[in-house]
Amino acid sequence: MIRELVDRISLVIQGTDDADAPDRREAIRLATAVLMVDVARADYDFDEDEFTTLLDLIQLHFGLSAEDATQLANEASEVAEDLVSVHEFTSLLHKQMSEQEKAEVVALLWRIAYADGRLDKYEDSLVLKISDLLYVSRGRVMQLKHEAQAAAGTGLQGG
Repeated sequence: MIRELVDRISLVIQGTDDADAPDRREAIRLATAVLMVDVARADYDFDEDEFTTLLDLIQLHFGLSAEDATQLANEASEVAEDLVSVHEFTSLLHKQMSEQEKAEVVALLWRIAYADGRLDKYEDSLVLKISDLLYVSRGRVMQLKHEAQAAAGTGLQGG
């Protein structure tokens, strides 16, 4: 099942005719959710607050039902479990999304990173790496980081 999901993402990345619009939308959702899970796990402490935030953000951002958001989060978790590199997912998003959509993904990642009330150095590093791979400007990335930090009600701890 995991290999099948990753294969569908690969079809979209390669721009083959086998990948239709629903597949593209699904691949973008899965790629974004995988990156979100990867950031949540970056500090080796994927707690209940982060999982709840992850589900809420997936549901809100993609307009999914609670059940569909849970299913997507579970699929993303399975894929993230075997994740070696974020390149396959960032490549898809970079090719398929506008600048604004990529910035929205970065905003989601910062919100996940701050979900537990603090920013771990591994979360910070991973979000910055993903932002670079998505070609989101560093200035915009820092603005989104500060917005997520303010929304989480945290100070300047850890980042």
